[in-house]
Amino acid sequence: MKILRADKDDLRDILSLQHLAYQSEAKLLGNPDIPPLKQTLSDLQAEYDRKIFLKTTDDTGAIVGSVRYLLESDTVYIGKLIVNPAFQGQGIGTKLLLEVEKLCPNRRYELFTSNKSRRNISLYERLGYKIFAVKPATETLTFVYLEKC
Repeated sequence: MKILRADKDDLRDILSLQHLAYQSEAKLLGNPDIPPLKQTLSDLQAEYDRKIFLKTTDDTGAIVGSVRYLLESDTVYIGKLIVNPAFQGQGIGTKLLLEVEKLCPNRRYELFTSNKSRRNISLYERLGYKIFAVKPATETLTFVYLEKC
């Protein structure tokens, strides 16, 4: 497995992977209309212009994981950590997060997930992230914000 910076030619594959990876989150939340599943290619291209995208590829060059981040001041905002469901549990998500930290050393890192995403929260806490806020997004959705300093 390789972790590389994604380029614009990768965005279609990353979007397909995002739609695949977020199916489980939609099911967990009981809502098929969550924003990651509604994002379009043009939305993703606009996001690419503001953020750094990393990808993980398998031996054939297929994208099996991705993460994006934005450095603002001393904080790295991390988002959309995704791994192909067929490759989950192999440490790919961990490697992607650690790569972001390696590329942006000695910073504060922040990310968020749903309060129902116990598996995600557990991963982040194993890597040293601590919950610093819990905020309702809608009547049925609450976000947990985690940081690592």
